[in-house]
Amino acid sequence: MRIGELAKLANCTTETIRFYEKEALLPPPERNGANYRSYTASHVDRLRFIRNCRALDMTHDEVRALLVASDDPSGGCENVNALVDEHIAHVDERIAELTHLRQQLTALRQRCGGGAVVENCGIVQGLTSMDTISPKPRTTHLG
Repeated sequence: MRIGELAKLANCTTETIRFYEKEALLPPPERNGANYRSYTASHVDRLRFIRNCRALDMTHDEVRALLVASDDPSGGCENVNALVDEHIAHVDERIAELTHLRQQLTALRQRCGGGAVVENCGIVQGLTSMDTISPKPRTTHLG
């Protein structure tokens, strides 16, 4: 099949396919006599695998590690489990950060009951008077 057909089957763009090929996540296809890429069912499966990993917010390195494991189907699952456990921990960190952010925004929003002019707005005053903090180093898998 050609790249457009593969893109339709995997619900992505041809640019995405070329990008994954360049990143060595998707193996290069054979070329036919007219030098068009010729993809197989294994490309469809692998591309779906990659796209599902990305939908779960996995990094390319995490996807690569899972692809290595899937390329050795008789191997043990320990590395796969460890990778997913680590990814879950990163998600938990992000949830905690977002929960804290929501609390800050909610507290800020409660400072203004509405109807006031911006000059007297509790939100604007709060943003001006709040202490600024040093950004903490990001520790998630995304850097």
